[in-house]
Amino acid sequence: MKRIVLCGLAIIIVIISGIVIYKHQCCPAQSVKQQVVSSGTIDSYPDFPSQHIVPRNVTVWKPQGYTIGDTCRVIYMHDGQMLFDDAVTWNKQEWKVDEVLGQLIADGTVPPCIVVAIDNTDDRLNEYFPNETLRYTADKISDYGKMTPQGDAYLSFIVEELKPFIDEHYRPLTDCSNTYVMGSSMGGLISMYALCQYPEVFGGAVCMSTHLSFGHLPLAGDNHQWAVAFEKYMSEKLPAANTHLVYMDRGTVGIDEPYAPYQIQADSLFRAKGWDDSHFVSLVFDGHEHNETCWAQRLDIPLKFILK
Repeated sequence: MKRIVLCGLAIIIVIISGIVIYKHQCCPAQSVKQQVVSSGTIDSYPDFPSQHIVPRNVTVWKPQGYTIGDTCRVIYMHDGQMLFDDAVTWNKQEWKVDEVLGQLIADGTVPPCIVVAIDNTDDRLNEYFPNETLRYTADKISDYGKMTPQGDAYLSFIVEELKPFIDEHYRPLTDCSNTYVMGSSMGGLISMYALCQYPEVFGGAVCMSTHLSFGHLPLAGDNHQWAVAFEKYMSEKLPAANTHLVYMDRGTVGIDEPYAPYQIQADSLFRAKGWDDSHFVSLVFDGHEHNETCWAQRLDIPLKFILK
């Protein structure tokens, strides 16, 4: 009887864990609220139009003293409503991008950089899902199951519509070596996909707590097969070794815990392809969980790496 009860409790825990992961991965979109920053200034563009995806809010953060036309780099970041102001986020946490990057720039640790923050929507899981993964799955998987991926459309929006707008209106450095993409969880996954799909546009990618496990997504077949498929995709599509900058990391608690074997496999792939420590970094943060508070605590590390 005791064994039956314990098994029942284990099943309940697994189910609850899956629900929590799914809710966090969805990261529900909020209605547009003006974010307040403690460093630098922001410009807000509500309902930024697109022919590829539904409109969403875009926020541009500029460091203190920045003047349009100043020489600067650009980071395109996903989950834009989670970056600057915990007063408007769904979980009352934030990345503290304005504080962390603002201080690094003020100290002269990194050169001037603007951040283009792209809000997510209720369709976040699909928008951050790499379409091409399907081509690398086992033969028995012929569709995405309950998902309708829009990763290609989302990246087309950034590359074909948003970036030209930023380049024209803010006049930053526009070449690949000064343009980066950054995100966490599913945002880390789409950042890696962006680097592989558009290596001529993005010179570096920051992928924090990357959802390489594909766990708890409503996909056809076994989620592990999709994780293996994305690894095969990376093996074929990664830019040539040491031509770009890639930062990856993971925590060890909660949702991040099962990432370990998949991240280790990804690390091995990069090393086998000849990536050195100056161009590829993968770190483990013991005790860190899958949330904005933990990402904020270590945010300075990837920023210094890609902006060095």
